[in-house]
Amino acid sequence: MIICSANEISKMYGGNSIFENISFEVHEKNRIGLVGRNGSGKTTIFKLLAKVEDPDRGNIAWKKGMKIGYLAQIPTFSSTMTGLDVLETAFSELNEIEKEMKALEIAMSKEPDRIESLLIKYGELQEKFTLNGGYEMEASIAKISNGLNIHNLIHKPFHTLSGGEQTKICLGLMLLQEPDLLLLDEPTNHLDIQAVEWLEGFLKEYKGTVVLISHDRHFLDEVVNKIFDLEDGEIHIYHANYSQFVKEKEEMLLQEFQAYQEQQKKIKKMKETIKRLREWANQANPPNAGLHRRASSMEKALERMEKLKRPILEANKMGLHFQQKDRSGKDVFVLENVEKSFGDKLLFTEANMLVQYGERTAIVGANGSGKSTIIKMLLKEEVPTAGKVKVGNSVKVGYLSQHSSFHNSDRKLIDVFREEVAIPEGEARHILARFLFYGPSVFRKVSGLSGGEKMRLRLAQLMYQNINFLVLDEPTNHLDIESREVLEEALEDFPGTILAVSHDRYFLNKLFPKTYWIENETLYPFAGPYSWAKGKLAEQQPKEEVTRNQKETTPTVVRKQKAKKVDHSYQEIEEKLLRLETELANLDDNMMRENNIDRLQELEEEKRTIEKQKD
Repeated sequence: MIICSANEISKMYGGNSIFENISFEVHEKNRIGLVGRNGSGKTTIFKLLAKVEDPDRGNIAWKKGMKIGYLAQIPTFSSTMTGLDVLETAFSELNEIEKEMKALEIAMSKEPDRIESLLIKYGELQEKFTLNGGYEMEASIAKISNGLNIHNLIHKPFHTLSGGEQTKICLGLMLLQEPDLLLLDEPTNHLDIQAVEWLEGFLKEYKGTVVLISHDRHFLDEVVNKIFDLEDGEIHIYHANYSQFVKEKEEMLLQEFQAYQEQQKKIKKMKETIKRLREWANQANPPNAGLHRRASSMEKALERMEKLKRPILEANKMGLHFQQKDRSGKDVFVLENVEKSFGDKLLFTEANMLVQYGERTAIVGANGSGKSTIIKMLLKEEVPTAGKVKVGNSVKVGYLSQHSSFHNSDRKLIDVFREEVAIPEGEARHILARFLFYGPSVFRKVSGLSGGEKMRLRLAQLMYQNINFLVLDEPTNHLDIESREVLEEALEDFPGTILAVSHDRYFLNKLFPKTYWIENETLYPFAGPYSWAKGKLAEQQPKEEVTRNQKETTPTVVRKQKAKKVDHSYQEIEEKLLRLETELANLDDNMMRENNIDRLQELEEEKRTIEKQKD
């Protein structure tokens, strides 16, 4: 079933056309990935689908009564609200029903003469409450907060959280609301790897329709079954995940280019024939009118011919090639029995790491586990609580952070570039053009650049410095897929040493054959890429330790009750569930036969308690 369709829609901003006359359909339970270069109009399409903006031409039709979920910007909430209060707004309708039910309970105890009519109304409300998951609210919030790893945020005032933390809470809110059409714009940007993998599983099972914008190729492969490719103001639809789409698009472009070449040959031959016919007609004495007519007829046929557009086999990409003049010593970066803590918060202890010349090493772990702290110790911005941190001889570090900051951000882009790379302006403009800063754009102020543009500027600076040790902190965060691919190619050719912190699993698996994983305050070394290390980590950790840590990190989300001993035997859990269901059935029978209002209230409370145990 079609839940949304766009027909010949066009959109312009400031006189510039974003796209013209594009059409597409979104079907129920689709998993769609909307891809394209930065600035191609992906977010604009989201705003149109979410009814935030209207198309300049054309129309969009939605299924009647459809609920749309789109996080365009962080909503404003009361300063007294915690993250949990924000999540609970997803159940505002259920909370109102619960209030009505409690009011009816009071009314039934005070007005016994109206007991029958009140019971009927109470039963209707209770059925609605149950069918809409009223008894599962706490379990749903716990599931989302654990999955997105936001349980440490939900009891803090919402307005005190950072922008990224607020975004995660609002993502949780949107998932709890369960809209029919879920529009996700870069949902993985502020999530750690574990949360991203949980979100993948959640979206696969999601009962509604999902359209997402993402530059995370692994995430797209796992979640989507259809790709909308937005390029040069046109949209092309592929029934495939991302990797298959790349293959199909390449094959299609080659076919289109071949057809374009064949048509160009045909056009050239027709033009030559027209020219030759006219020459023959004019050479005849008297001039041959028949040959002139044939030439004119062929010329009209050429004008009527639908000309194929030359396909762009390779769009403009960044020209990246890192240089290295002087190599470092053998041991580039060493941690020896390092411990790091901030107050009572212990990040890791007895951590050992050895990064040698030419190695590609990655550090992974959950948000807040200490990955960036290791980078800061390397850069001498932090000192260890215990142990030794060593940087080798002749090491020249080039640091690329996801939060690329520049001094004097009100200065022009070209001036900021030349602060680090001392070359004439003409040469600087030539280099910046290789990083997609063309013409007058090099005179823009750095403060007005997007995150991706700042990353490109920092890359341009690094490329022309004599470095032999690249330190990367989430380098792909603000780059589109094509720019990520160029960065990967450049890093593959870099002759020096690379140490990276990243949540991009595709990037990690492709480039880094050595992994250090921070888990449970321990730094585990693995001689393999991320996916291999993930499997080995599960084997390496003792099962008792895993169980203990799961218990320690499982939050009590809504009402802080005393933790009860959990029985992990599946058979015993099934037996307990059956026993609870039997008790619920008996309670329902007793409630149907009971006429005493006080006893009914007791039975209702008992039923709620058992429902919570069952959940």
